[in-house]
Amino acid sequence: MKKKIQIISMLCMMITHSLFSQENFKLMFYNLLNFPLETNVPNRIDYLEQTLNTYKPDIFMVCELNNVYGGNAILQVLQDRISEDYRSAVFTSNTSDDEIGNQNDLQNLIFYDNSKFILESQHIVQTLYRDFNHYKLKLNSVNQNSNPVYLNAIVCHLKASSGSNNENLRLQMVQDLTQYLSTFPSDSYVMLAGDFNVYSASEPAFLELIDPNNNIVFVDPVDRMGSWHTNVDYVDVFTQSTRTQSGLGGSTGGLDDRFDFILTSTNMLSNQDLYYVPNSYQAFGNNSNLNCFNNEILDTACAGTSFSLEVREALYYFSDHLPVVMELETNEALLSIPTYQTESFQIMGTNMVDTTLEVQIHNQSLSSNKLYIFNTLGQVVKSIPLGTSNRLSIDVSGLKNGIYYIRMSNTNVQPLKFIK
Repeated sequence: MKKKIQIISMLCMMITHSLFSQENFKLMFYNLLNFPLETNVPNRIDYLEQTLNTYKPDIFMVCELNNVYGGNAILQVLQDRISEDYRSAVFTSNTSDDEIGNQNDLQNLIFYDNSKFILESQHIVQTLYRDFNHYKLKLNSVNQNSNPVYLNAIVCHLKASSGSNNENLRLQMVQDLTQYLSTFPSDSYVMLAGDFNVYSASEPAFLELIDPNNNIVFVDPVDRMGSWHTNVDYVDVFTQSTRTQSGLGGSTGGLDDRFDFILTSTNMLSNQDLYYVPNSYQAFGNNSNLNCFNNEILDTACAGTSFSLEVREALYYFSDHLPVVMELETNEALLSIPTYQTESFQIMGTNMVDTTLEVQIHNQSLSSNKLYIFNTLGQVVKSIPLGTSNRLSIDVSGLKNGIYYIRMSNTNVQPLKFIK
């Protein structure tokens, strides 16, 4: 009888946890300053590694990424230092008309923890200057089939520089995004992260983003609206520049601008499925010290209790921008993946492939088995014998575009999804 009571008690605790669980997600956006082509500071990846290991984001969004090699280097750092579950979206070059500045080497990308989010799709929103990149993520929750929760993460880099002409170019870019979002369900969870290059909340491009007449209305979750440029009252949200010294690449002048943002759709302030955690928004590395105004972040005037000198040094040497971070929370319970399943094999790099799927086998005792690729109907479309190598390059060029699952013949191993 006592044993039965203990079992019932344990079941009640498990049910209660499922009903009232809260999962927290850490987000970071970072302007990478022409990574990896900017080489005035050697070994910049080491400084980025320190920053990522300090904050440990679940979603990492970037702009000013030059090429796929830089993206792969960042993914390797995330997998080595934070979690093997990290994945990236497919790197795409700018497709927008770039005759204005001919800067086709500044790209956006997203990295994410695949145990918490599933990349459903990615789309490009073309503008007159640079692309917006839209990544649709699904929460890897227990109820994802009956109550799927989608986060639409959009990453951007608006036209830089002051003056009415540049303001108008930024506005035109944002208007293209507004048009794109007009087709979304109005209750969509949307997040816009990027280097906006705006100088105040009254600039036309920013007003367009927060226009209450839009289908998707954005809000500043930290609620620090105003005229930011060289205004010491907003020093706590300044993100550029980390430097006053020239020769390191990028801009100088010290902290006096709020260029970098993460905005959310208004419903993410009040719903229960996926919502902003109050007071979690920060300019990472900014100690909110008034004396830091127009100083570089290594200066003693920028000291404080939130970010140590060691943290600020890594930020200083990597980029002229500070990252922006914030947290989201959900009442949905995440789908737990047993350790034995994740240790068997994994897809290397992105799970969105064109011609070749790279697979790493972690358990050599499974070498006598096969890998099977299934379509969404459960039909086997390809079988691959496993030899002695623990790294496989699987030709999937003959498969039709769509969603597939790859699984070992051992049914105790969780299948992995990839998209062609």
